[in-house]
Amino acid sequence: MAAVAPTLRAPFLATPRGARALSRGSARAPARSRHRGHVAVAADATASGSSALDTLMGAKIIAPDGGGDDAVRSSVQTYYGETLQTSDDLKTSACCTPYDLPKRIRGILSNVPDEVKAKYYGCGSPTPQGIDGLRVLDLGSGSGRDCYVAAALVGESGRVTGVDMTDAQLDVARAHTQSYCAETLGYNSPNMEFKKGTIEDLAAAGVGDESVDLIISNCVVNLSPDKPAVLSEAWRVLASGGEFYFSDVYCDRRLPDEIRSHPVLLGECLGGAMYVEDFKRLCVGTGFADPRVLEGHEIEVRDEELKALLGEARFYSLTYRLFKLPGRLESICEDYGQYVVYKGTIDGHPNAYSLDDHHRIEKNKPFLVCGNTASMLGETWLGKHFDVHGDRSVHYGAFDCGGPPVAMPGGDGAGACASGACC
Repeated sequence: MAAVAPTLRAPFLATPRGARALSRGSARAPARSRHRGHVAVAADATASGSSALDTLMGAKIIAPDGGGDDAVRSSVQTYYGETLQTSDDLKTSACCTPYDLPKRIRGILSNVPDEVKAKYYGCGSPTPQGIDGLRVLDLGSGSGRDCYVAAALVGESGRVTGVDMTDAQLDVARAHTQSYCAETLGYNSPNMEFKKGTIEDLAAAGVGDESVDLIISNCVVNLSPDKPAVLSEAWRVLASGGEFYFSDVYCDRRLPDEIRSHPVLLGECLGGAMYVEDFKRLCVGTGFADPRVLEGHEIEVRDEELKALLGEARFYSLTYRLFKLPGRLESICEDYGQYVVYKGTIDGHPNAYSLDDHHRIEKNKPFLVCGNTASMLGETWLGKHFDVHGDRSVHYGAFDCGGPPVAMPGGDGAGACASGACC
């Protein structure tokens, strides 16, 4: 039986956070009020049909020619299959990765075929280390760059599947699969495959219920004409304890129709960007409670004409972590007296590990956590790397997760909280 995403029908509301301040984690963003809660959403995120709420939230994209979802997909296919020849043709920094990649990832990329890298249009680095043996799915895999990296990280016992709808990109991704896996990685058989399909209907691409442990995606969800369907499908195909770990583009406001239907802005990943608070509501409505932000940066618009059209709207690339832990993630962070100890066993993180932008956990040092964080670290693929002490038998009230998260607009702390979860 297919896994059904829970539907929340409570009114919009924010629950105050506890006022206790316990020192933990690193604070890299400006100080801000910590009395923020998770948001319950009055939306049925399991339904993919159009609704006034979806349109308001930007969960549905307006086709450039006034058509439906197929017209949106056609516009995106044309932009990525024909208009863009390489990443040098981009008009904004939305589809670029600006920060240094981990040493091991850089090493893997040095062996990825040049053609695959030339057609890369990602905005972040959504491929975690320490994922050996996992079943990985890449939504909107494009030329396959992140899949090639994941194929090396999961090892020969793991599996990587990329799903994309653009033939030109799939041709590039498939062209080097055999030689890369056999000659570069030394595998007896390829552990990577690419399927044609849409990320709103993974069943049609042959992705079964609870068949993957980790979903990655790089600057693709914003291109979808039906974001509720994307999250609902992600929930369906993830096994319990699985994670959706992805980078994408968000905005500090809801965008007007003329921006959301602009073909170049759609292709550049700005027209389909959701207001970050609406995206968090959509996550919760789909079952992904307590969405966490790992890292983020502001996007630069280089084209003067597009800059004038966008006005004061500001866009951000954020890497989110959404965990499928049915019945385990509460609407606010609660204190059960639990703590975790990191073993230092995740590749690339020998001394400390960052779960998100304000939980950095040092090796062998007891670290106080809320119930949600304890579940994320103990009941997912991360579990073998952490010792979780305590359970939920005794409750001590609301838990303040400390450390301010990634702030949306700049360094004054006045913008929206990026994570909307443990902040």
